[in-house]
Amino acid sequence: MTYFYAQLFAMDTEIRAMFPAAMDVQRRRFFEALGRIAGAQQSQADRDHLVVSRGKRTLTVLNRFPYNNGHLLVAPLAHKANLEDLDEEELLEGMQVLQEMTRRIRETMSAEGFNIGVNLGKIAGAGLPGHLHWHLVPRWSGDTNFMPVLSNVNVIPQSLDALYELLAKTKI
Repeated sequence: MTYFYAQLFAMDTEIRAMFPAAMDVQRRRFFEALGRIAGAQQSQADRDHLVVSRGKRTLTVLNRFPYNNGHLLVAPLAHKANLEDLDEEELLEGMQVLQEMTRRIRETMSAEGFNIGVNLGKIAGAGLPGHLHWHLVPRWSGDTNFMPVLSNVNVIPQSLDALYELLAKTKI
């Protein structure tokens, strides 16, 4: 798994669409590949790929191209396309991780609210059709600005490195 593919995964739908279809398999298998990294390599790989939390069945990463500061992606390690494909343990752990990360972001970043969602299928906006993942997007009063409307640019007030340090401190 190269750093390039990790960046591809986190890009928004418009940017990903510019890459050739031949890369689809590598991108769809991103979570599975990160899930196999273990031992001494795991710590550095997690840092390189912005993995803030690992569970037995899930992985949580910072979105490299976030809609807002603190935008996380929570995904099952297994390659599954639909909610009904998840077994009970995967679904439960996914919800527990969302609950814990919501608490952690509220406490460390003073988030006032959250958008949590899943895009299932290409037509619904899924950037990785075939591998579901939840988006956790922290919100604050007044956080919407004119930049995304005018030029598809998001203003993020914190670097991904600083955010990683903040959220990866406490493991679930």
